[in-house]
Amino acid sequence: MKHIRMSGDMNNNKMERLNGEFRDREKVARGLKKDDSPLINGYQIFHNYIRPHMSLDGKTPSEACGIKIEGDNKWITLIQNARKHGKN
Repeated sequence: MKHIRMSGDMNNNKMERLNGEFRDREKVARGLKKDDSPLINGYQIFHNYIRPHMSLDGKTPSEACGIKIEGDNKWITLIQNARKHGKN
C-alpha cells in the first residue's frame, strides 16, 4: 500500500479515514446545505472521542492521547462538560 510521505514516515491514512466516514454520512444526510453545519463538528467529535478504532486497539483517538471520557454515555458526558465550561 502506498502512502504520501511527509517529514519522516508519516502518512495521512487517519485523516483520509475520517474524510471517508464523513462522505458516507453525508450521502445519507443528502448533502450539506450550509458550510457551517453542526454535522461536521459533530462527526469530528464522534470520530475522535466516541468511536473506537481497530488500529488503536479498540481505543478512541482521544484515549490514545490520554484523554478519557468518563460515564456510561460519552455523548452526554461531552455535552455536560461543554455546558459547564462553555459560554453562559
